Amino acid sequence: MAKPLEGVRVIDLSHVIAGPLASMYLAQLGAEVIKVEPPQGEVMRASRTPHDAAAGDTPAGFAALNAGKRSLAADIRTPEGAALVRALAQGADVFIENYRPGVVAKYGLDYESIRALRPDIVYCSISGYGQEGAWSGRGAYDHVIQALTGMMMMSGDSEDAPPQKVGFPAIDVAVGMLGALSITAALHRRGRERGEARGQYIDASMVQASLMLMYPNASSYLTHGIAPRRAGNRGYTGSPTADTYRCADGWLATAANTPAQFRKLAAVLGMEALCEDAQALDLESFNAPGGGFVVARDLPRLQQLFGDAFAQRSAADMEARLNAVGVPAARVRRLGEFLDEAAAGDGMPLAPAVFDQGATQVRTPGLGFRFRHDGEPSARGAPALGADTAALRQQAQDAGRAALCDAAGPR
Repeated sequence: MAKPLEGVRVIDLSHVIAGPLASMYLAQLGAEVIKVEPPQGEVMRASRTPHDAAAGDTPAGFAALNAGKRSLAADIRTPEGAALVRALAQGADVFIENYRPGVVAKYGLDYESIRALRPDIVYCSISGYGQEGAWSGRGAYDHVIQALTGMMMMSGDSEDAPPQKVGFPAIDVAVGMLGALSITAALHRRGRERGEARGQYIDASMVQASLMLMYPNASSYLTHGIAPRRAGNRGYTGSPTADTYRCADGWLATAANTPAQFRKLAAVLGMEALCEDAQALDLESFNAPGGGFVVARDLPRLQQLFGDAFAQRSAADMEARLNAVGVPAARVRRLGEFLDEAAAGDGMPLAPAVFDQGATQVRTPGLGFRFRHDGEPSARGAPALGADTAALRQQAQDAGRAALCDAAGPR
């Protein structure tokens, strides 16, 4: 079946996670993505583990981010390499780069240079701090941006606890998603206004992505000056039973946010009297029509009571019983445990993507969504380093000759 971005050509001058994730989305949605790598390959391609032996020079981490793309090995620091990328950009719709601001301009591959060749180009720059300002030239990695933007101080159980980073590169992934979203929006606008050669320049940064991940909290601070408190494993709403409890066989997260949910949780635990306890709860808001989130008057006492109650019970049993009455709850699992359980059961059919990579397969969670009426992700894995260089070089030369002929006109 046809895919939404078929016919779109992307020059992907990016590396590691953020940029490659953005272009991975475009490739899996049907675009032709030409990944430009230095002749020795990019750092993710070199990050092999013993498990990647069967995949040759394309380890699983690299393949998951670059499946379905073509590979052009070119050194943009040389006049020949930069000229080759510029020649291919003349026929491109999208150009992505994630170098520090100013780097690609040294090689004539910045937005203004590419726009001179292709006026309607959609050009996306991904960086740590954005393209402007005194910090724009700084290098950035995920955990450094977590530290800068306050994310590390959003995690943790108390205000005096040490900073605690999110355990995976959340910001890298988020800025890649935002890059893909903004690119597809710009392509839609360009298609709608085709006669006006309407391109776009997109400045996507890790700092911006971090703030979007903390969007409600950042908005509250900007609007009211309310600084977020470190909630540990408690839920965002602040309801006393939006929390995580140690049980007899593990941990359980619950989200009894509303009065109706709180009543159901209390009934399952045999603690219904708390619903009439004015010392424990703000009963005026608890009993108000329509209600809101549950407000505690004596949070430490409630935490102790519910903590003691769950400590005597099974997390697995509580997960089943609470969900059965409409209270969101989940036993705390490790990532691998959840993925194995999801694959073996019928609780939630995932939408995985499996890519053929040499003598093995790379299994991924997919794109995070599924189209009902378009093709599934391609099974083609990531290309070997430089696999398409000869064909793309020839294509660029043919396009150059055709341009010369057009300029000369009929004889």
